[in-house]
Amino acid sequence: QVQLVVPMAVVFGSGSVPGDLPRPLPFRDVQEMEISVNLRTSVTSRYEMFYRSTTAQEEAALAAATAREADAALHPLQDTALGSLTVYVVPETSSLLPQGTDVYVGKHRSALVRAGGSLAALQARLREVTQVMSFTASSIAAALSDRVPDGQLSPDARRYLKSSLGYEITFSLLNPDPKSHAVDWDIEGAVNRYVKPVLDKLSLVANFSVDSQILYYAVLGVTPRYDKESSSFLLSAHSLPHVINPVEARLGSSAASLYPVLNFLLYVPERSHSPLYIQDKDGAPVSTNAFHSPRWGGIMVYNVEAPASPQASLPLHVDVDMARVMEVFLAQLRLLFGLSREEVPAEFLLERPGNEGLADWELDHLLWAHTVENIATVSTTLTSLAQLLDKIGNIVIKDDVASEVYRAVASVQSAVTELSLGHLHAAFQASKEAVTSSEKAFFDPSLLHLLYFPDDQKFAIYIPLFLPMAVPILLSLAKIVRETRQRKKEPTKMD
Repeated sequence: QVQLVVPMAVVFGSGSVPGDLPRPLPFRDVQEMEISVNLRTSVTSRYEMFYRSTTAQEEAALAAATAREADAALHPLQDTALGSLTVYVVPETSSLLPQGTDVYVGKHRSALVRAGGSLAALQARLREVTQVMSFTASSIAAALSDRVPDGQLSPDARRYLKSSLGYEITFSLLNPDPKSHAVDWDIEGAVNRYVKPVLDKLSLVANFSVDSQILYYAVLGVTPRYDKESSSFLLSAHSLPHVINPVEARLGSSAASLYPVLNFLLYVPERSHSPLYIQDKDGAPVSTNAFHSPRWGGIMVYNVEAPASPQASLPLHVDVDMARVMEVFLAQLRLLFGLSREEVPAEFLLERPGNEGLADWELDHLLWAHTVENIATVSTTLTSLAQLLDKIGNIVIKDDVASEVYRAVASVQSAVTELSLGHLHAAFQASKEAVTSSEKAFFDPSLLHLLYFPDDQKFAIYIPLFLPMAVPILLSLAKIVRETRQRKKEPTKMD
């Protein structure tokens, strides 16, 4: 049984305290909710709320002109522990929040909320804030997708990447027509400028490696349809799944990889199929001219402007606008990690994360999901190992394998304990250690089932070898026995 505890401070600014508070400030309150995964598994979420008034420094920060300035000023004054939340309640008449906005979620681990007039209205808003900034029932269900019945999963649940100790990101430029296009892209500069800040923030979650390649004469494998009205070529939504397999055969990056590989492909269409546009299911053009595949990566089509004069010399030199390309790839990266912001209520205003690519609370969102998933993975791995040992009675367990199993059990118990104490960072680290130990034990070469044979297999192997030799030996023994009996029956001659 896993309990997720979120430490949460609710701070009232002057003029924002509801009149129906049950007792004077400061006081503590606890709210619990059960997330049912399947008939045997459930996860309890527990919000430990500490209600208090603002300090003088916090009151001064809340007097800022805009919510963004207030968020920046409040950041040094609040608890920055991973998984913790701080919600500042401002009066209904406050000009800090724009018109029509009741909740402002900042870049860190805090939010500004309008006082709802009553405690019940405020608590309803606080529930919405915690659902956005920590975890939801759907995000926990997605983390435990292997245990959730298919009918109960949201369509996006299987889009997200499974938790892993590391990921490999490959950027590929596909130039199927190098005779017509000499494409130049500054991928190293773009990775350092746009991707590295995001991966630095995500380094707490996993290890990342990035590489790039240029593939010539690599085609999509699907012939686009020509549209006379727009004088362009179109790729329909139903043909997009057929694009990936032919392209993936050329990539070759996942064959020797220990970790999941994320592929981001920039495709410059050949001159005979330019310009090329992607259509959605309704037949409308996709604004980004890109699409993504769950747990695999994304592909963006980059059209090259036709030369002004038909006599232009070939190949045309093309400089790729890396800012436009990386904007699309980073959005796809966020989608693959389950950091989309589509299900946010209308009255919420979310601050853009800026150059870092994701806010602090979004990092926490990932850590909650990955910690729960790691605990479930270890449980499944050790159960499978135990079942294997039950089936093969003569299997030999070495001391190092046993110690890894004990270490995995101790680490996963530590992770569950740390979660129940509200220590997200310590829980995540313990869950990673548990995964590492359980995988080492399960995949130890000495436990290969091919090394151990059931008794019926031994008979099946050895009888054909020994039966030909055993037949003459048995016949000889039978002959010796018969001769011995005959000797005993013959009377002994007496002189």
